[in-house]
Amino acid sequence: QKYSKISNIVKYFYCLKKLFLCDYIVKCLQNDHKAIMVEIEEALHKLHATARVKHKKDEAKMEVTEPTVSLPAPFALVDAVTQGSPAFQAGLRVGDEIIEFGSINAHNFRNLRDVASVVQHSEGKSLRVGVIRSGQEVHLNLTPKQWSGRGLLGCNLVPLHR
Repeated sequence: QKYSKISNIVKYFYCLKKLFLCDYIVKCLQNDHKAIMVEIEEALHKLHATARVKHKKDEAKMEVTEPTVSLPAPFALVDAVTQGSPAFQAGLRVGDEIIEFGSINAHNFRNLRDVASVVQHSEGKSLRVGVIRSGQEVHLNLTPKQWSGRGLLGCNLVPLHR
């Protein structure tokens, strides 16, 4: 019985030793984790600071190398173009914003009757049509004429009120 008590005490101390050792290992790992997280946080701060400075330099370069080009104001939008029509053959596309149609521009445009009048008086004659397409100014030559479809153009314009 004495031997059994000693054996139990030894087992108890052995388990206690293991417990302290595990506790010590956990604390060490927690400290290592904290240290690694601090290093990661510092590295992220440096990375973002560097990226911010680089971004500001890039913006400054863009401002210097790319002057802002002001595009004329559009007054109408192309919302339909029929395949095979004079508008289609001239290269007009759905979504083009009209900035010039013969003698008409944003300054003298009142309504679509102005465009219809220019078209009627220009049948068989080439008209210069300026559009904004994908942020770029594009110029086309469109000749209003009779074709197999309706009208002289084969497209539909809607006025833009800006």
